[in-house]
Amino acid sequence: MRPRGPVFLARRSYRQRRMRDAARLLPVAGAFLFLLPILWAPAETEARDTAIDGAYLFVVWFVLIVTAALMARGLGRQEQETGAETEGRG
Repeated sequence: MRPRGPVFLARRSYRQRRMRDAARLLPVAGAFLFLLPILWAPAETEARDTAIDGAYLFVVWFVLIVTAALMARGLGRQEQETGAETEGRG
């Protein structure tokens, strides 16, 4: 029988994969958050209160930008570390 490898992945590669997965999921989450005001129950009046919806959209937009920037920074740092490790090996 062939010896089995470790059951768990290395912590660094696991975190890199999860960060990439989260970056891929961010546009889907953003689309859901942008469409969420449509599902909100209307106020007591028949007219839709657009001020709250507009403020919500700008807050979600800002949070998505900050989240994407932090993810890009983390992914870029991980790519630099991976590149430095592969250069040292070869």
